[in-house]
Amino acid sequence: MTLQTEQALREELAAAYRLYAQFGLTDMVYTHLSVRLPGEGHRFLVNPYGFLFEEITASMLVVVDSEGHPQQETPFPVNPAGFVIHSAVHRAHPDAACVMHSHTLAGMAIAAQKDGILPLNQINMEFYGRIGFHPYEGIAAEDNMSERERLVRDLGDHMGLILQNHGLLTVGSSVAQAFYRMYYLEQACRIQLAAQSTGAALHCPSEAEILRARRQFETDPDQGQMIWKALRRKLDREQPDYQN
Repeated sequence: MTLQTEQALREELAAAYRLYAQFGLTDMVYTHLSVRLPGEGHRFLVNPYGFLFEEITASMLVVVDSEGHPQQETPFPVNPAGFVIHSAVHRAHPDAACVMHSHTLAGMAIAAQKDGILPLNQINMEFYGRIGFHPYEGIAAEDNMSERERLVRDLGDHMGLILQNHGLLTVGSSVAQAFYRMYYLEQACRIQLAAQSTGAALHCPSEAEILRARRQFETDPDQGQMIWKALRRKLDREQPDYQN
């Protein structure tokens, strides 16, 4: 990840929260997006608990340690239990600068299916063999900290996870990359559900064709940067207060 100041990362993450709200990726005040701060120690930015994502601003974000405990004076509540999944990934993967989690209708529906993401569309093919699967162990909370080891194991070197009977998770070397992956993983879930809902026979290309498409995505040097810049410009026009 290109080294960024704390203020720049605050604005990036606040933008991601606003975009989550715009694109229907939220679950009221639940789920988290987090980003690692530069410098010594394990410090991360995360949302204050109890606020809608459309309310989040850069200054509201709270600095927490790897256990989700505040490392700054803040008038806002935080939810350490909600940071359990994020802390596991951040601690085990220094390259996972940003972690995003969602409880969307499409994501949860695919998380309830045994086969995960099917290569039914070229968007889905980007994730072929690149999304791990973590079996359900109940609500991720501080009373089951051993789950963190298994979650990290299941993530491996994948770009994201399907959390069985739960939702989706993506990681990235930047906020931009993690958001790009979450947005399109969500799209892959929606495409699959739409195709399945027709009741028609489904077609999957050959594995060779699927892998060729995946390589084309992997060798694209942009990795969502152009989209992210465009989305930031949109927010600057329509919701500039996210930077406050």
